[in-house]
Amino acid sequence: MMEVRNKYVSIRNNIEGAPQESDFELNTEMVSLSVEPGSKDVIVKNLYVSIDPYQLNRMKSQSSSQNAINFAVAITPGESIDAYGVGKVLASGRDDIKKDDLVAGLLSWGEYSVLKEGSLLNKLDPMGFPLPHHVGIFGFSGLSAYGGFFEICKPQKGEKVFVSAASGSVGNLVGQYAKLFGCYVVGCAGSQQKVNILKEQLGFDDAFNYKEESDLNSALKRCFPEGIDIYFDNVGGRMLEAAVANMNTHGRVAVCGVISEYTNATVRAAPNMMDVVYKRIQIQGFLAADFMKVYADFYSRTLEYLKAGKIKVLEDISHGVENIPSAFVGLYRGNNVGKTIVQIADE
Repeated sequence: MMEVRNKYVSIRNNIEGAPQESDFELNTEMVSLSVEPGSKDVIVKNLYVSIDPYQLNRMKSQSSSQNAINFAVAITPGESIDAYGVGKVLASGRDDIKKDDLVAGLLSWGEYSVLKEGSLLNKLDPMGFPLPHHVGIFGFSGLSAYGGFFEICKPQKGEKVFVSAASGSVGNLVGQYAKLFGCYVVGCAGSQQKVNILKEQLGFDDAFNYKEESDLNSALKRCFPEGIDIYFDNVGGRMLEAAVANMNTHGRVAVCGVISEYTNATVRAAPNMMDVVYKRIQIQGFLAADFMKVYADFYSRTLEYLKAGKIKVLEDISHGVENIPSAFVGLYRGNNVGKTIVQIADE
């Protein structure tokens, strides 16, 4: 019976503030490369894994997210951490998945994954695209952007759209979908380099560096003299307050994430609720899993845009399982442009 040494990343302890590399450790275990007769296990060699901000909420000793959905359950110190990814099958007890198939699903932050029956795992046809695309734009980041924008915001052509963390894995796609749909789009990001990418590469109408604005309210007034119709929120905190203050009647806020509040429990958005009432503003949170019913539409439309060269894919790829902690910590330091992915092995 063949066994391999599997290196995987775990947390040493629960993380309450901003994550540090010292919060993580690299562990080793032996993994069998054969499946017991009658077992539905699938053994996967991980190729690319996703690095996402929401994982931090799973690493806390407690978070309201942990009871919401099984993708967000608490992560235990010392145990392997599951994350969306793409890999190659080494052995399979399932009839629909064979050895050497490419698969996408909930793998782990490690070199190998053993997926039990009932785990999220699907056979993957790369459709001629690079495999990282199937971790990011065709994965939960793309689905969050598409579903959050079209299903929650219900845009009309010509509406004014504001996107925070607009160079991140979801925000950059929201802005591109909104432009292709015919909206006026402004994004904010945390560096001049990112602002240039938004305006020059992704076709945003305008963008600003929030770190250089002493007053977010006036920054939004400058960018939206006629007000905001749709705010796609990845940040929460003061940014949400400023967006609500600048919203038009019947404005919609889709809350995808609140990264400013993940690392500091004392940071809370306090939007002017009088504005919410009198402008009849809708504020709705969502999870990517809510949009499985539109996955087919999302996939075919995104495929079309990519083939026509109408969407630019931003990916931030580092290499090696040992670099997962630094890639994750980098999310909270604003190091990434686009989707953060770690390549674990070559195809």
